[in-house]
Amino acid sequence: MPTCRPILSCLAVAIAFCIPHGARAEPLRLAVAANFAGTAHILADAYTARGGERPTVSSGSSGQLATQITQGAPFDLFLSADAERPRDLIAQGLADPASRTTYAIGQLVLWQPDGAAPPHAAPLGAATLAANGFTRLAICNPQTAPYGAASIQALHALGVYDTVSNKLVVANSVAQALQFARSGNAELAFVALAQVHDGHGGAYWLVPQKLYAPIVQDAVVLSHAPHPGEAHAFMTFLQGPQARKLIEAAGYVVPATAGTAP
Repeated sequence: MPTCRPILSCLAVAIAFCIPHGARAEPLRLAVAANFAGTAHILADAYTARGGERPTVSSGSSGQLATQITQGAPFDLFLSADAERPRDLIAQGLADPASRTTYAIGQLVLWQPDGAAPPHAAPLGAATLAANGFTRLAICNPQTAPYGAASIQALHALGVYDTVSNKLVVANSVAQALQFARSGNAELAFVALAQVHDGHGGAYWLVPQKLYAPIVQDAVVLSHAPHPGEAHAFMTFLQGPQARKLIEAAGYVVPATAGTAP
């Protein structure tokens, strides 16, 4: 039967093309605080270049992401903008306690986009806030976003909160706070230094660390990670010298020693 072999070959090809794409394994999924989203994509590129499978990055405020995780979102790792929410997930049995590590310490800046109206003479600083010569100041929600909490702390420390509180425009995340200023819905915004380094231009003031509690950013592998092996491999990469250099270059302070968070 000379036609059997071609028929079988065609059948095999047909079966291969009929396998649904959904049957393939999903990539590693990272839940990343909005301030770190740009840096996470840089790290994903570096990780892939080393032979790892490229992870997907989902970003939002730390509080929003933590809520999604408690509701069963299929993330593998959580890169928070604080230490509190990873600890809470560990307490709930939703994250591996041995995996918790401090991957970055954030830096807060007061940012003014190019073309802001009315313009504020550079350099920006505490005097800009004290002068109160603006109509809107964007911050992220202090209840769900650590950079928002740091912004409120800084305003109180400077003694200007009561005079500017009615001018605050509250965003869902630090990424949205930056967008409010870029779009003209605010003249100034409190954002992360790393966001300014992403090429958004404008002028900024690096808020002195003494004005707010350290923004300690912790990461954890989630207990129900669909890809636990790959998740731990990425966590090892995150603590390595290449990742640490990239994180520092992006505008963060990196811990003196890589490893498990205290």
